[in-house]
Amino acid sequence: MAEKIDVQDALKKSILTEKSAMDFYTLGATKMKNAEAKKFFELLAREEREHAGQFFAIYKGGDIPDFESFVNTPADLHGDWLSGLEKSLLSDFNERKAMELAMEKEQRLEKHLRDMAARMDDPAVKAVYEANAKSTHHHYQLIESEYARLMGMVHETDIDTYVRE
Repeated sequence: MAEKIDVQDALKKSILTEKSAMDFYTLGATKMKNAEAKKFFELLAREEREHAGQFFAIYKGGDIPDFESFVNTPADLHGDWLSGLEKSLLSDFNERKAMELAMEKEQRLEKHLRDMAARMDDPAVKAVYEANAKSTHHHYQLIESEYARLMGMVHETDIDTYVRE
């Protein structure tokens, strides 16, 4: 039998994880030399903020009374996404490393979100986890595509052209 889950605790952890992802992309954007990569990371940061807001909207705990104040707190360098990055953020954190790390983290997060959705009994909570898992998968695909473009790889939209020639 599956372990009973504390839904409110799970939601709070999800809010914290999405904030950590938002902080990762926000800090990463400040390190990007490529203007398009910077805009891309800023977009991902905004979307992670929206994810945190979706979880916050169904969270019933009173320890995060104001979402705006919460998401505007300084980044926690020990959070899920930023742990261990202090040195990299200060030195050689570049577009390639940032996107490779982002793809890895998005894949891990998607798996976690899908696992959590499967464990939820409340249809509204399950739906938020499923929607965020789908969006997280989309983030992975976007990052993978942007990574290929920045690294000068053949873009998936050009594959037919190269295969036929």
